[in-house]
Amino acid sequence: MSPSDITTEKHDCLALSMIHGLGNRTFKHLMDKFGSASAIFKAGLSDILTVKGIRKDVAQRIVDRKFVSDPEKEMLKIEKAGIRIVTCNDPEYPCLLKEISYPPVLLFCKGKKIPNDKISIGVVGSRNATSYGRKTAENIGYGLGKRDTVVVSGLALGIDSAAHIGCLRAKGFTVAVLGTGLDQVYPSSNKRLMEQISNSGTVISEFPMGTRPEPRNFPIRNRIISGMSRGIVVVEATKKSGSLITARLALEQNRDVFAVPGSINSFKSTGTHFLIKQGAKLVENAEDILEDFDFYTDTPNPSGARQNSILTQTLPEEMTEEEQAVYTLIDNYPVHIDNIVRASHMEPGKVLSILMKMELDGYITQLPGRMFVINQP
Repeated sequence: MSPSDITTEKHDCLALSMIHGLGNRTFKHLMDKFGSASAIFKAGLSDILTVKGIRKDVAQRIVDRKFVSDPEKEMLKIEKAGIRIVTCNDPEYPCLLKEISYPPVLLFCKGKKIPNDKISIGVVGSRNATSYGRKTAENIGYGLGKRDTVVVSGLALGIDSAAHIGCLRAKGFTVAVLGTGLDQVYPSSNKRLMEQISNSGTVISEFPMGTRPEPRNFPIRNRIISGMSRGIVVVEATKKSGSLITARLALEQNRDVFAVPGSINSFKSTGTHFLIKQGAKLVENAEDILEDFDFYTDTPNPSGARQNSILTQTLPEEMTEEEQAVYTLIDNYPVHIDNIVRASHMEPGKVLSILMKMELDGYITQLPGRMFVINQP
């Protein structure tokens, strides 16, 4: 296609998406038969009516070019917002997404081009995540980003945000899939994160400009997260969460499903434990995920064993031996001060003094209830 043909095709795809009653399934059947949106608009009513699933009233609207709003004005609004349209015939369109049943025929994108030459992994989980869940998701996002793996998630609070942040911290490429139009920020508190992702990664949606965050949009959004990913990692979720819907979609799309274990006493981990019981691979870090794709970048240690993960603690050299001894007792999962005192065999006052110093130095964080967790390296 010439540049002008590509522009016309994008415009016609947008226009078709604005035909009332034309669903994604019928849209795909039309594209399969005619090859392009431009060819669909050139077809006669009798030819369009031969397409599987097309209703006569919808076919007539296509022939009459009756749209729910003006495509020209919508295109100008899209271009003004710095958004581009990626059609299913565009080389940038995610290759894996084409494999699912009735993929979106067009995507609205803001940011850099979606890399089709890299492994993409989806990371999902609870919006109301625990400190353990957020830290684990950020570590996994960081580990995947460091290994040039695309992190795909949904820009929601909790696990999604943490995975995006971890990947950005590693200077990796992350994709945020929205359940709204790209001119909407949901949740509003993630406005800065959305800007950071659009600057160094990509924000995408199949929903047109102005689409508000309605509950029915998010399961639709989830099928894109799983559809464009080689595997889905569920970090923290309950049995009735949307993350388990994403995991089910991933299985239907023949994707791998991974789950991070949590405490048996944590309601937030009941969903991930259920997935593990059902056969999902238990993972703790990025290496556990990528080894399924023959993706090894670990450096062997002198004994020949693999370095475990980015979750493995590296003891800061500036710490005293006593401080290092206490530091090794603190993990990504909250530990109570009483347990630290018992395990360290030190006086409570001494342990408290060490903990306060490490918190001031930024190595650990104290949570409510005198619980402590390590900070990111």
